[in-house]
Amino acid sequence: ETRPRMSEFHVRSTIISRYAFTTVSCTMVNSGSEAREAVFEMQIPAAAFISNFTMSIGNKTYYGEVTGKEKKNRTDDKERHKKPPSPTEGRDNGYETFKASVFIPRKMQARFILHYEELLQRRLGKYEYTVSIRPQQLVGRLRVEVNILENSGIVSLEVPPLRNSKQKGNGKAEGDVSPPPSTVIGHTKTLAKVTFNPSVVEQTKIARNGILGDFIIRYDVNRELSVGDVQILNGYFVHYFAPTDLPPLPKNVVFVLDSSASMVGTKLKQTKEALFTILQDLRPEDHFNIIGFSNRIKVWQQDRLVPVTPNNIRDAKKYIHNMSPTGGTNINGALQTGAKLLNDYIAQNDIDARSVSLIIFLTDGRPTVGETQSSKILSNTKDAIRDKFCLFTIGIGNDVDHKLLERMALENCGMTRLFQEDEDAASHLKGFYDEIGTPLLSDIRVDYPEDDVEQVTQNFFPNYFNGSEIIIAGKLINRTSDKLHVEVTASNSKKYILLKTDVAIDLPSRNDIRGVPGLEDGKGDNNYIERAWSYLTIKELLNSRLKSDDSQEKDNLMEKAKSMALAYNFVTPFTVLKMKEAGLHSELPQEEFISPSTDGIGEKVQSLQGHKAPPGIRRGQDKQRIKVSKTSADGDPHFVIDFPSSKFSVCFNIDGEPGDILRLVSDHKESGVTVNGQLIGAPAPPNGHKKHRTYFSTITILSNKPERSYLEITPRRVILDDGERLVLSCGRSAVVRSRSLEVSISAYSNITVTIRDSISFVILIHHYKKPAPYQRNHLGFYISNSKGLSSDSHGLLGQFLNHEVKLLQESLNTSHQEAGQNQTEALKANPTNTLKVKGRLVPVVWKQRRIYNGQQEVNCWFAKNNADKLIDGSYKDYLASHPFDTGTSFGTINSL
Repeated sequence: ETRPRMSEFHVRSTIISRYAFTTVSCTMVNSGSEAREAVFEMQIPAAAFISNFTMSIGNKTYYGEVTGKEKKNRTDDKERHKKPPSPTEGRDNGYETFKASVFIPRKMQARFILHYEELLQRRLGKYEYTVSIRPQQLVGRLRVEVNILENSGIVSLEVPPLRNSKQKGNGKAEGDVSPPPSTVIGHTKTLAKVTFNPSVVEQTKIARNGILGDFIIRYDVNRELSVGDVQILNGYFVHYFAPTDLPPLPKNVVFVLDSSASMVGTKLKQTKEALFTILQDLRPEDHFNIIGFSNRIKVWQQDRLVPVTPNNIRDAKKYIHNMSPTGGTNINGALQTGAKLLNDYIAQNDIDARSVSLIIFLTDGRPTVGETQSSKILSNTKDAIRDKFCLFTIGIGNDVDHKLLERMALENCGMTRLFQEDEDAASHLKGFYDEIGTPLLSDIRVDYPEDDVEQVTQNFFPNYFNGSEIIIAGKLINRTSDKLHVEVTASNSKKYILLKTDVAIDLPSRNDIRGVPGLEDGKGDNNYIERAWSYLTIKELLNSRLKSDDSQEKDNLMEKAKSMALAYNFVTPFTVLKMKEAGLHSELPQEEFISPSTDGIGEKVQSLQGHKAPPGIRRGQDKQRIKVSKTSADGDPHFVIDFPSSKFSVCFNIDGEPGDILRLVSDHKESGVTVNGQLIGAPAPPNGHKKHRTYFSTITILSNKPERSYLEITPRRVILDDGERLVLSCGRSAVVRSRSLEVSISAYSNITVTIRDSISFVILIHHYKKPAPYQRNHLGFYISNSKGLSSDSHGLLGQFLNHEVKLLQESLNTSHQEAGQNQTEALKANPTNTLKVKGRLVPVVWKQRRIYNGQQEVNCWFAKNNADKLIDGSYKDYLASHPFDTGTSFGTINSL
């Protein structure tokens, strides 16, 4: 054994709100009789930035200082390319190797401490944190400790078996899902601690050579359909947006597949296998086509995209099965053909405006036929796509031009993935398709008031895919404000959605982690949100530089990224780690001791896709006061009917039973609209005459024109279903617009439902902070526009919308008294009066009633005994059999 022995390998990581701080410390002992070279080597995720490195040898300490990289000269470049590509560098080439070598004097030890940071990306519904454990020898004390703090709550935490380069599966191998031996997992609702502490014997069982593999933790956090999770700390914010419960958007997808001679063997076999599965996963509303290319370009279905039908899928599989590898690689021609096909399809067909169009391009080589110059291929592709759709690129094997693929995807709002040619490529390909196979929203834009924030990272995203996450970060200008206003606008398959909320700023108890056990000593952890912002900002500057063709702009972006990386001590493509001695003197020239090869760290840039944001939505459009009419049913149902032309209102109570469903508006035959309200019970207040109280717990609004849809509203949430279900919380402001319906929620206050611009209802939400025993959270229903309802509309409120009611005043003593002016005074003299309704005479008394929006009193004529004679029939005739019952006419029942 000639190399120094590793006595300790210890990884400690703290993940706070998806931002991971990792510290690797490693001790090596030279027990030999002469100085020996020790090599510390660590694979770190390509997306991570190194933030610090120190080493101590004997009694000397060296620390890394991040400095700006000088402009490269030619010789540096040559040096860089001497390093042979190492195919074992981790799955998807997603890792880079950090190396430091140093001579340890005899009978001494050296300690290396490496710090790196990364913002975890959500893929397929999980965050994945990975630590490479490859010390290359058995280690006496080996320990990995990961602490996770997520204030919104940790769900689905799992630690799959170790993944190593021999069987680089996606960790989902059937049957083997148990964590590595000696793993201990403990977690509360918001905190998790995972340790991996294998003894030398346990290490031997995994791998005798000390290459144990990747230790992986996967988890997700609690989330709801709303503006997402906004976290604010010390003047910075980070905003995570990942709604669920949305229906998928239709896709128009063109697969462009390399079938050149170099794809022979495993690569083509893997590609075909993956595509068979992918075709099986297309949805009935999707459209697709396939292009195979070598030096010739073969289109499966000329000039069109075909719908997903069993026959089309069968024929497509046959076409792919018959592809044979031959000829060169005409990348430019293939992309031009694919882009023209998709552009023509979009232009000629009345495609759903909210469907998502994309090209998935797969190759294993560099361009050899047609246009071979990368810069020309890039500009031709950009000109052909013109921001109309996104391009996703996949490279297989070691011969691909990954810079070209990465830049093509970046410039055309896509993502890129590189895969090794191994037995598992098919599942990686399928995994990548799964990431983009379910688009849920398009054209997502996130806005904050301009006067409140600055230096916000990208805030417009062409697509949001199920299982992923949109992350935006920025600085607060007004640090004294106690809230931040957030608006998210987006489209999904049939609706335009606007979500709004105010987020409380700096709730110390939520975001301050100093009191959390096990997280006390984390350097920099206290300002994790600021570091997440700087991380995202640098990544975006690197991406913008990669996309730019203007050398002046490139330099500008480089300088910005460099100065920011220096400020936050990040090693990036433009900064480098220089070792300095912490001691006062050095016995030997430093160079002999240390030469960390940090070249290439941070060269690969994660694709944070996006465009420049279009102009923002106008503020203040929701500021108008909500118009609540008097025609309503609210409280312990108190009904009010307003007759503006007669200048008076009529009111009545309905003493129903808990569980009763009352038909409030019934116009199913004509306008297609029905409104039902379900009652819940509560004990009667003391000293009252009632046996119990009832309130509306659910209002159901049904509409079947032009298409069928329904709304179910409770004090907590709104469910909108027009063939696709959408769940919204009443605690978050939002606007959802589809072709014939608009729902606007004002948080914890009211919901306005507008149907075809001619019918609108307002539902008030009554929340009690500390309800008395006889109070229940409930809803009030108000009709604010009934123009679109027909003259035949019925229901407890609906029957009065188009009928006049006369007040008979013969019984008044003063015959000259006009109804209206001094009416109240006159009526006191004679409290019993009569209304004439549809030929029926109804005795009424004068009452004053508070209308439930709390703003006004209503003077009204009150009809007793459950509105006897006032309404057609008796109130029992207005009971619906279920919330979706759309009784077509009075007294008959018809189901939705």
